[in-house]
Amino acid sequence: MNTPATRLQQLLAFYEDDPTDAFTIYALATEYRAQEPERAWEYYQKLLAEHPDYVGTYYHAGKLLEQFGKKAEAEKVYRTGLAVARKAGQQHAASELLQALNSCLGLDYEDD
Repeated sequence: MNTPATRLQQLLAFYEDDPTDAFTIYALATEYRAQEPERAWEYYQKLLAEHPDYVGTYYHAGKLLEQFGKKAEAEKVYRTGLAVARKAGQQHAASELLQALNSCLGLDYEDD
């Protein structure tokens, strides 16, 4: 009896077929983020280096860096992503990145 391939197995097969596909790399990073964050970071680094216009990378890469305790690096990723999102006209993504940046910098307070 054949068992169906897991989502991770399917993504790895897609990646093997085309290791340059940004969506597949992003999906792998997402798949690994919870259980193997270091491996997820490897895929985010690949996206940042090889697909710098892939806007979705920046928010999650920044959050992962914050999880690793690397706030200065996260800040840089958020700032770069903010510029990329604005250039691409992706205002919703830019808004999310600005909110993440402000939170990273401790500027996410609310008035009472």
